[in-house]
Amino acid sequence: MTMLLAVAQPAVLFSAGAIADMLAPHYAGALSGLNVFAAIALFLVADDMLQYWWHRASHSTHWLYNLHRAHHNARYMSVRLVYRNNVIYYALMPSLWVSGVLIWLGLGWVYAGYIVVKLLVITGAHSDVAWDKPLDRIGWLLPVMWVVERTISTPATHHAHHGRHADDPVVQYKGNYGNLLFFWDVLFGTAKITRTYPQSYGVENLAPATLGQQLLWPFFPENKKEICEPVGEEAAPEAA
Repeated sequence: MTMLLAVAQPAVLFSAGAIADMLAPHYAGALSGLNVFAAIALFLVADDMLQYWWHRASHSTHWLYNLHRAHHNARYMSVRLVYRNNVIYYALMPSLWVSGVLIWLGLGWVYAGYIVVKLLVITGAHSDVAWDKPLDRIGWLLPVMWVVERTISTPATHHAHHGRHADDPVVQYKGNYGNLLFFWDVLFGTAKITRTYPQSYGVENLAPATLGQQLLWPFFPENKKEICEPVGEEAAPEAA
């Protein structure tokens, strides 16, 4: 958490702007007059949708999964998981680099509001406090919750992504990738909505890794005898 907030994210955002300034300095601030709703839509696509695809790729490519495994090998759900990832995972995240360029183009104030909303949703989705559960029991709210759970990530939909056992009917390890918007999962066919929660959390049959391997792979390489096969999109969770 500390490495992302204090090092990786600021470094990427500033570096993206610096590189853009070197390559095309005359475009600095070019979007500063853009309508705020158009700017928000731009961030939703260029940041949030792009992060959906990065997250999805992380579950289907072996080397990317090595950067992402620390986020999943925890046996619990908590707000502490939000930034539990390899440092290099964030340093390479395309959506952060694109957001840095958009800030450089003059959308910094829009990003400031957008990222607060996004972090509130992501934090709520990882929390062990299931805020959606009591709302799902209120009859007149069911149509509203039907829309909500298909629009943003909720505890039920995101907890399913962190479920441990392949035979748990709630688990959707190869889906429910959305961060702010769960809509991307609905749109691209990876959504699973059950309004229930997994029996346990983590990943089945995942080879153990040291703290160094989890935080700074590939600088701390794997033990080759313990490597599992790459995770294909159609593979079961235990193949991770």
